Amino acid sequence: MLRIDVITIFPGLFDAFLRESLVGIAVRRDLVRIAVHDLRQWTADRHHSVDDAPYGGGPGMVMKPEPLVAAVEALAGPKGPERRARVVLLSPQGRRLDQAGLGDLAQEEHLVLVCGRYEGVDQRAIDLAVDAEFSIGDYVLSGGEVPAMAVIEGSVRLLPGVLGNPESASSESFQRGLLEGPQYTRPAEFRGLKVPEVLCGGDHAAIARWRAERAGEFTRRRRPDLLGSERKEDES
Repeated sequence: MLRIDVITIFPGLFDAFLRESLVGIAVRRDLVRIAVHDLRQWTADRHHSVDDAPYGGGPGMVMKPEPLVAAVEALAGPKGPERRARVVLLSPQGRRLDQAGLGDLAQEEHLVLVCGRYEGVDQRAIDLAVDAEFSIGDYVLSGGEVPAMAVIEGSVRLLPGVLGNPESASSESFQRGLLEGPQYTRPAEFRGLKVPEVLCGGDHAAIARWRAERAGEFTRRRRPDLLGSERKEDES
């Protein structure tokens, strides 16, 4: 069973997230265990400081190394062969998170997710305590909490027993280097727009061909980079 520990200075942000939808179901079914920890409990001063001004000057504050390293080592052990968990920092400098990365994380027994804040994390904390860094995109957020939720949801839904249909995870977007094509449900006609006839005919081979063609069209139009990465994988 996957265990996830989250280190953050805003633990309340995770309250509803961990109760609702597939993540909440997985927690209640004991398919995953998730604990959220307030970084301030590892501070040593009376103000519970987790940040300080950067050396060299500049705007903003930087997360201090002492409480972060202490928190990580309490939950995962020191960096090295005896470490009990994989420690991931959510960071703009990290590897771009993709479906393959989520699949790798879902295979772990224990993850510790570190939510950065402010201008960043003291590099010494990263060097001493972090195993990997992930980014969810090239844009600015106030902290790593939303990216941590993305990691949790994306990896938890891959765990056995979480999805109602086990085939859902293997047949969805990004699994074969393609986006899924358009989807339709009842009614068969809505405001003059009809469901494509092939989907209503019961010919499963024809439906599969139609969906494959539409998936290719969707991908070429919306994410041509996926097709490029797929070609590179085929050539390698």
